[in-house]
Amino acid sequence: MKNKFIALFIISAFAVIPSIQGQNVPDKKQQERYFDINKNIEIFNSVLRETDMFYVDTLDINKVVRSGIDNMLNTLDPYTTYFNKDDMKEFSTQITGEYAGIGSSIAFKDGKVAITEPFEGKPAAKAGLKSGDYILEIDGKDMTTCDKVEGEAFGRTLSNFVSSNLKGQPGTTITVKIERPGEKKPLTIKVVREKIVIDPIPYYGMINSTTGYINFGPTFTDKSSADVKKAFLDLKKQGMTSFIFDLRQNGGGVLEEAIQIVNMFVPKGKVVLSTKGKLKQMDRTYRTTLEPIDTEIPMVVLIDRGSASASEIVAGSLQDMDRAVLIGERTFGKGLVQSTRELPYGSAVKITNSKYYIPSGRCIQAIDYSHRNPDGSVGRIPDSLTTVYRTEIGRPVRDGGGVSPDVVLDEEKNPTIGYYLTNQFIIFDWVTEWALKHKTIASPEVFTITDEDYNSFKEFVKTKDFQYDRMSEKSMSSLKEVMEFEGYMKYAEEQFKALEAMLVPNLDRDLETFKADITKQINSEIIRRYHYQKGEFIYTLKNDKELAKAVEVLNDEEQYKKTLSAPIEETEVALN
Repeated sequence: MKNKFIALFIISAFAVIPSIQGQNVPDKKQQERYFDINKNIEIFNSVLRETDMFYVDTLDINKVVRSGIDNMLNTLDPYTTYFNKDDMKEFSTQITGEYAGIGSSIAFKDGKVAITEPFEGKPAAKAGLKSGDYILEIDGKDMTTCDKVEGEAFGRTLSNFVSSNLKGQPGTTITVKIERPGEKKPLTIKVVREKIVIDPIPYYGMINSTTGYINFGPTFTDKSSADVKKAFLDLKKQGMTSFIFDLRQNGGGVLEEAIQIVNMFVPKGKVVLSTKGKLKQMDRTYRTTLEPIDTEIPMVVLIDRGSASASEIVAGSLQDMDRAVLIGERTFGKGLVQSTRELPYGSAVKITNSKYYIPSGRCIQAIDYSHRNPDGSVGRIPDSLTTVYRTEIGRPVRDGGGVSPDVVLDEEKNPTIGYYLTNQFIIFDWVTEWALKHKTIASPEVFTITDEDYNSFKEFVKTKDFQYDRMSEKSMSSLKEVMEFEGYMKYAEEQFKALEAMLVPNLDRDLETFKADITKQINSEIIRRYHYQKGEFIYTLKNDKELAKAVEVLNDEEQYKKTLSAPIEETEVALN
């Protein structure tokens, strides 16, 4: 098999030039390029063959070649990637939003794989699996060990191993043996797999008597526009006369679905997008092809730094057509398009083949991957090098650097201790214990933990080996070195020591200082356990500043119209 594998590489090395037969004879420059391609493939084949034959240890051929492919593609951009046969299954799930399994999220913690969230109405939840359950066996197969890997690789490998065993044909039954906190013995639970469809809209509803809200989840799948349309029409039936579309933290997905969503709110025949690539066949123009469902309703789109790709197409196009007010932060800035090319043995490569341009003619790509720094790093295009374009009505907008909102709201800074409390499963584990003592909780609109609960949480944290990074402390250390080097320390030593004392890690103080923020995180985790994602959204939207601003703009007809009006040009007055 090994020789056959190498032979396939050699055959492929000489398959480039013959593929052009029947076309025009390539010029000298093209011939040189074909020669370079074939030469380098032959060198790669030789390196692989010689290394496999003479290296002191036995090579894992698949791993070595995969590493070579990944490193090659990493020199291009983050979106050009290789998928082997197993990767293609996960990629298909991302595109379709569908798979067959039990409907839950899992994570590696404490050396095992735990269920972190059973989804509402899915097999895991219906069978009684809970957040915090450790998966020990599936159909008698040990789920606590896998291939001989260590460290972070073990966690990833074991999680993938458990995930693959949880998935299977719809209608089949699996027996899951779990370890549940609070139970002395392992439990055995039977779960019937189902076809799981990931809902692209985790929540929608009426914010008040007239304002509707749709939260569009993390990705655009191949049927998500239909779900947006269904939710929008449902809100209209409920009396919606103004609309908030939340695209925050939406990383994009299927381009065509973005076009369809824009089509719902603008007239038929409008140019939404054009793509331009190295090959002419990659150049396309996308227009709205259907009659819209509502071109008049006042509309706000919420965006942030996590809004990328397809979500930027929706937000940017609606901005360029003066159809919606954008509120929040500047978006990520991904103006590149990828297509998937099939490869042998069920594998594929996703290749960036073009840039896209929204209606004003701008491309919002923030990083030029073709021009790297000497160390290989890349930076964002500075605002000073961006170009001004105009919306349909004449409002100025810029290319490069993402889509800038019409109403900018500063990012709300969250304390880093909260990140580490979540990342190290401290909040998760405390909530698991808390939930054992509470069968029910109040509705998401009014629920919050008590001061007694929070004091219990603080004591729980102290029993853990909790470590949290403190950037301010590190910065102070660097500042001290600079001050000593430049001779300023002797003049400001007392002031420096006073500031330094404030930045010494103090868990008691920090847990009290950031009590309000940490309490919100704990409340969210508890509410998700009892009321699932919808309940969590109801809770978090109560204190959402961007949402509140959106409601304010929609309630102020004059402000809304002014934001979407042509700028008043200053007129030069001649003085005689």
